[in-house]
Amino acid sequence: MDQDGLTDLLERFGLSEKEIDTYLAILERGESKASTISDAADVSKRYVYSISEALEERGFVEVDDHAVPTVIRPVPPDEVVDRLTESVEAIEPGIRSRYTATERTGEQFEVIKSRQTVLKRIEALLSNAETEVTLSLPAEVLPQIRSALEETVDRGVLVLLLLGATERNEPDIATLTGTASTVRTWDALVPTMMTADQRHGLLAPSQLLTSSTSETKAISLRQEQLVPVFVGSFLANYWPTADERYVTTPATLPQTYDGFRNAVFQVALHEAANTTLRATVTGSPVGDRSLPAELSGTVVSVQQSLVRPVTSTIPVENSFEIDVDGERYKIGGSGAFLEDFEAESVTLEYPEE
Repeated sequence: MDQDGLTDLLERFGLSEKEIDTYLAILERGESKASTISDAADVSKRYVYSISEALEERGFVEVDDHAVPTVIRPVPPDEVVDRLTESVEAIEPGIRSRYTATERTGEQFEVIKSRQTVLKRIEALLSNAETEVTLSLPAEVLPQIRSALEETVDRGVLVLLLLGATERNEPDIATLTGTASTVRTWDALVPTMMTADQRHGLLAPSQLLTSSTSETKAISLRQEQLVPVFVGSFLANYWPTADERYVTTPATLPQTYDGFRNAVFQVALHEAANTTLRATVTGSPVGDRSLPAELSGTVVSVQQSLVRPVTSTIPVENSFEIDVDGERYKIGGSGAFLEDFEAESVTLEYPEE
């Protein structure tokens, strides 16, 4: 590190320009008299005494005023670093206890350089997810975020998990159970890509999570127009190619879903189990169709590629059809334009006997 870089870092720890000049002079000369340091730092001898006392209080130097003349010596670097580290760590609980997280508005874009920060961001997105998560990452990272995944699944969030680079260590079913709504694996090293509620996105080369020496960077963003593109890429380019390894059991009904893909996922699971369902959807008709704001009927078909067998014609298609008094209506999610009805909420239940 050059002197300018060291100066900048020392300034962050609260040292003034004169204190830094004096401290660097002490470091370079070792045990010295005040007059020697005064000449090197271009400050008065009296000022050296004053600054040295302040540096001693911070643990940077030792002042031996029993010697004649007074001798000032630098504290060994490892001791200085340890003391600074302890100070920084001691600050964290106080900051955390006073920190109030507020939802940022508008578009957000951030470059992340640290592997640990990426992992913490993944855990934070999992903790705050309300309806759905799509996530691809190296299989070796799974143990580090397993508990966060399990908590997310337990809250009823739809979690589609794709684990890459599994050719050397294919996880068994017991390892995968409970970590997601459904898990797929792929021998290739897939990019680390995550979306939460179609609002938050994260993209990183997987080397950032698998190599301590990687100089690659991650991108975190919040943009409601762009994040769905990540979802589409995940479902169209990676999800269909991977091997399905685990699928959860159908949920006990009745349940109401604000996330439409989650509702489609449950419809598919119950259809595979030959269970007849009744769906009540609230939202609005698509186009100029004359339909009420709520429809209720028997589910007669589903189009999806979230779980096998695939019933959709394209990977990103998610919809189901209901029979309402002999009339069939196709139900889509947010932004539906080919379907008859755009659902904001779906309640699934078993038909009355």
